[in-house]
This record gives sequence, C-alpha cells and structure tokens, in this order.
Amino acid sequence: MRHKTAPINRITEGSITRQLLAFFFPILIGAFFQQLYNTIDAVVVGNYIGKEALAAVGGSTGTLINLLVGFFMGISSGSTIIISQFYGAGKAEETQAAVHTAAALSVLGGILLTALGVLFSPWALRLMGTPKDIFSYALSYMRIYFLGMTGNLLYNIGAGILRAVGDSKTPLYFLIFSSVLNLLLDLCFVLLTPLGVNGVALATILSQAVSALLILRRLSETDDIYRLRIVKIRTDRVLLYKILHLGIPNGLQSVMYSLSNIIIQASINTLGTDSIASWTVYSKIDGLFWMTMSAFGIAATTFSGQNFGAQKYDRVRKSVRAGLGLSAGVSVCLSAALVLFGADLYRLFTDDPAIIEQGIRILHTLTPFYITYIFIEILSGTMRGAGDSLIPTLITCIGICGTRILWILAVVPRWHDIQTIALSYPVAWIFTSLVFILYYRSGKWIHR
Repeated sequence: MRHKTAPINRITEGSITRQLLAFFFPILIGAFFQQLYNTIDAVVVGNYIGKEALAAVGGSTGTLINLLVGFFMGISSGSTIIISQFYGAGKAEETQAAVHTAAALSVLGGILLTALGVLFSPWALRLMGTPKDIFSYALSYMRIYFLGMTGNLLYNIGAGILRAVGDSKTPLYFLIFSSVLNLLLDLCFVLLTPLGVNGVALATILSQAVSALLILRRLSETDDIYRLRIVKIRTDRVLLYKILHLGIPNGLQSVMYSLSNIIIQASINTLGTDSIASWTVYSKIDGLFWMTMSAFGIAATTFSGQNFGAQKYDRVRKSVRAGLGLSAGVSVCLSAALVLFGADLYRLFTDDPAIIEQGIRILHTLTPFYITYIFIEILSGTMRGAGDSLIPTLITCIGICGTRILWILAVVPRWHDIQTIALSYPVAWIFTSLVFILYYRSGKWIHR
C-alpha cells in the first residue's frame, strides 16, 4: 500500500554543514553534466566544423535561449519553493497538488517557448547584430533547439521537484546518462552525416527528451507523497497563484540578467568573429564557476524552504554561515585553477592563437573577482526559500542588471575593448553583494 505521510527528512535535522554538502555535491555534479550539453556542442563544432559555427552555437544563440528559458525556469522556481515548504511541513495533499500544477506549467511553458523561439529567432538575431558569416548557422541551431523545449522544461521541473524533497542524486544519474548520449549523438551527426550545426542541435534535444522521460518515470513510480500521476496533471488555481507570486519575480530577474547579457553580447558582436568566439569559449569555461554557485544557491533555497516550513528559523540562519564559508573556499580554488590552466582549457575548443589570446585576457580580468559573487547566490537563495522573492529580485535587477547596462552605455564607448566589457560583471557583483548583506542583516526577509 502506498503511504500518504512524509518520511523523516534529514534536511531539517543533524549537522548543517554535512547536510548541505550531501545535498550540494549531487547538484554540482549534475550542473557539471548540464553544462556539458552546450560545452560538448561547442567542442565538437569548434574542432570539426570551424570558428564560425563555434561562434554560432554560443554568442547570440546562447544569450537568446537563456532569455526565454530562464524566464520560464524563474517562474517555475516558485513551485520548488512551495513544494519544499509543504514537504518540510509534512502536508501530503498540498504537496500532491503542487507537484501536478508544476508539471502542467512545464508542458504549457514548453509549447509556448517552442512557438516563440521558432517564430522570433530571425528578428532577435538581427536585433543583436549577429554577423552575416554566422547568421545562418545561428538561426538553424536556435530553431531546432526550441523544438525540444518541452523535454527541456519537463526534466528541469522534475529535477526541481526531487530536489525540493531532498533527493539531489536521482536527477544526477539521469543527467549523466543523457550527457553521455548527447556526446555520442553529437559525434554521430557531425562525423557521419552532413547535418553540421543542425546535427548538434538535434543531438541536444533528443538527449533532453530522454532525460525528461526518465525523470517522469521516477516521479510516477515513487511511493512518497510527491508521486506524479500523468492523468492528474492539471493546474490548481490557488497554488498556481502562489507559484506565480513567488516565481514571476525570479522570472523577471532572469529576463533582466539575459537582457543585460544581450546588451553585452551586442557590444562584443561589434568586435568581430574572433571576439565572439573567444567570449563563447569563455562562457563555457566560466560555466564551471556558475554551475558551482548555482548548486550552492539551489541547496540554500531547498535547505531554507524545508526548515522554514518546519519553523526551524535558527537553523536557516546557521545554514547561511555554513553556505558562505563553503562557497568562499570553492570560489578561491576555482579562480586559481582557471588563472593557471585557462590557456589549456581554451585549446580544447580551438587552436586559433587570436581567440586563445583574447580568452586569457578575459579570464585574468574576471576570475579574481569570483568570490564577490557568493553573497548574492547564498543570501538570495536563502531568502527565496523562506518565501521572500520580491526584494531579492529587485536588488538583483537594480544591482546586477542595471549596473551592467549603465557600464556598457557609459564606460564601454570610451574604452571599446573586450576587457572593459568584461569588467561590467565584477563592478555589478560588488555593488549588489553589499546591498544583499545590508538587507540580510535587517532580518526583514524572515520576519513575515
């Protein structure tokens, strides 16, 4: 018989540091394999097709894809927060309703994103000033990628549900399998067929579809209170409102991130194909840092959400100190590694000396400032887990996105080079971190 009560949840008990690490590492490894999807694409096209194709699968396409996908994933993060709070409080019926509402939201979002991506890709690429020599590559890659949006969103929502209830290992196993499948399909479509960039995009969406099917099967077979029944997938209007109330600020934050990145990418596009390719490769290498910090942020949100639901507020605050200490140590190690081995990493993507030389300058400009970003990820993740979504979004939008845009508009025209463009990031990190620290110390985020 399937039981209807929540099991003992260790996230609300025991050593905070140990529980954070136990939850963090599967997310980190999963994020690494998630990053492999696009990184494998870049490595394959950079080595077997050419630098124009390399610039096309990163650059403008990556930024535009992140704009639409990030908006939806920001909205859907509201469901993760709701589910973690209900699950931490042991509320079975509410957990069930939230799970099925989240699944319905992912299906509807996938259909909508496919339509938007296919229809508006040419207009968006022209708006960003995508060079003519890579335009056709970028357009075909984007349109095929957006055809697979439903699978992409179903996997990410399913993984978010499992992480919300404390299971960060199962999404990892499925992601490893689909990442290996993506690599094999990339090589097959590029080396054995004339599909080129289109084959790389096709490999990605097929792999994402497989990962979605695996995670739906896992959710359907569990005996726990978050079990998914396909026939019961529908939206609960009250819960949908709560999810949107928490998620829309996150979605708008993601849009602001992407818009600021679009402005940055448009500035880089004016520097030519070599600069676009060097920035594309940097974004793949830089993903090592972002996926690590994102894993800490997800861990902080889930940890905060479950303990907030269980009314263990002191444990929430202690997790902040533990998370900041752990993320600071990791960021310092990553910064040192990227400075020391950055050139070797670039050579995995291309042997073009001009691209490598520009890439090293970018790495040396940005990596020393990575540690300034940890406050943004840990503090905002903790606040969102406690249900405070609006203020962290406003701080991030004004602090990070607004500062970047002002920098690009005011400073870059005077010193128009790739290093000046890159400096927009650390300037924004430092300012925003200071504001987050002040808001956290005020305590208003938890006294609601």
